[in-house]
Amino acid sequence: MEQNPQKYFQFTHKIVMIGFGSIGQAVLPLILRHLVISPQQILILTKDDYGIEIAQAHGVSHRISPLTQDNYLSILKDNLSPNDFLLNLSVDVSSVDLIKYCQSNDILYLDTCVEPWAGGYADPSLSPSLRSNYALRDSALALKRPHQPTAVITHGANPGLVSHFVKQALLNIAEDAHYPTEIPQNQNEWAGLAQALNIKTIHIAERDTQLANIPKKRDEFVNTWSVEGFIGEGLQPAELGWGTHEKHWPHDAHHHEFGEQNAIYLSRPGASTRVRTWTPMAGPFHGFLITHGESISISHYFTVKDNKQVIYRPTVHYAYHPCDDAVLSIDELAGMEWQKQGSLRLMNEEITQGIDELGVLLMGHERGAYWYGSQLSIEEARELVPHNNATSLQVAISVLGGMIWAMTHPHEGIVEPDEMDYQLILNIARPYLGQVCGHYTDWTPLTGRGKLFAEKIDNKDPWQFLNVRVN
Repeated sequence: MEQNPQKYFQFTHKIVMIGFGSIGQAVLPLILRHLVISPQQILILTKDDYGIEIAQAHGVSHRISPLTQDNYLSILKDNLSPNDFLLNLSVDVSSVDLIKYCQSNDILYLDTCVEPWAGGYADPSLSPSLRSNYALRDSALALKRPHQPTAVITHGANPGLVSHFVKQALLNIAEDAHYPTEIPQNQNEWAGLAQALNIKTIHIAERDTQLANIPKKRDEFVNTWSVEGFIGEGLQPAELGWGTHEKHWPHDAHHHEFGEQNAIYLSRPGASTRVRTWTPMAGPFHGFLITHGESISISHYFTVKDNKQVIYRPTVHYAYHPCDDAVLSIDELAGMEWQKQGSLRLMNEEITQGIDELGVLLMGHERGAYWYGSQLSIEEARELVPHNNATSLQVAISVLGGMIWAMTHPHEGIVEPDEMDYQLILNIARPYLGQVCGHYTDWTPLTGRGKLFAEKIDNKDPWQFLNVRVN
């Protein structure tokens, strides 16, 4: 724990935190450590008493007050005033409805993903397109207006921190390639740099190796971060930003009929779709193509157009191997036809070893592939901040960074991570990310394939999605 932690901002109003699960409990000590604020300025609203002893230990008010479509307006009105900060770390509460209220009442806002109301992820009355993160993002961005109170959307670890990793990785690749460039100052310049470096594909490549001394039980879903959040996004259709270099169309892929048309979805849950990827410590592995907002926002941010014609865009998607018990949990969930297990368990104190290796893998440039990110162990996480594991701390420190950015930029309206100051966020986050490093590799999605069974693959371009995908 830091002896003399840097105080980044003096916040004189109230912070209302909705939800106090793994991320809420993880970020609370960071807020008190790095903001000039008293515990009496913070109010936690939750659906149950989970974590109440942690709130009490920090002198923070904790109130059981579940938000629903019927009561959220009255609860927000009773607890928020102009210039307050609404920190939304909940599940099953509509981000769009919370943003609307904050925009109308001069309240700052941040969330880690765009959530629907309960049941929205798996509502059979909605098409897969309307259950997608593409649709949720589009509904949030539809509220975007200039000079409104700042509302930072999707700013956790991923989505969130990884968008800043991408920018740093691009600069590292450019420097190592002796490509003459200054730090880009806007979206067009960042996209132009990615195009000039020939970045074709970006994986959000994550391998969680944390292990616990309590094994997963039958009919139990175990995870190192929000179990309900992971199940919800796992049931959404697999989604990815779709690059201009792609030559082959997946047989079950679909375009959306609205929005920027920068992403596609597959007719299958993300939790049933695996892709090949690579991280420095794990090497090659199969990850789940779980839908995430960064797959869509990054592909959109790094799009180059000539007038209205798209001439460059990378393919972007998440490739996630959660902790081993979570993989077993997903397998059991799939076997039960995606009906949630009877017991849910968030791993924390029972974790005995392991790391969360989270980064971005940029592929297609002259040196092949480059991974840049965080390698954080459970031991480091516990030493740095209480109530954390390696996964939650990567999210929590990015939440804090996004809050500080919003407080210092209070009139920016709705903002995605890609539009923010990557240097500020990384400077705040680095002390809490373990080893932050970059690694080149000659690995491609075709490495080692076709040895036992013949496959129809395109050897001329290993960065195509069909060369990555596992059917």
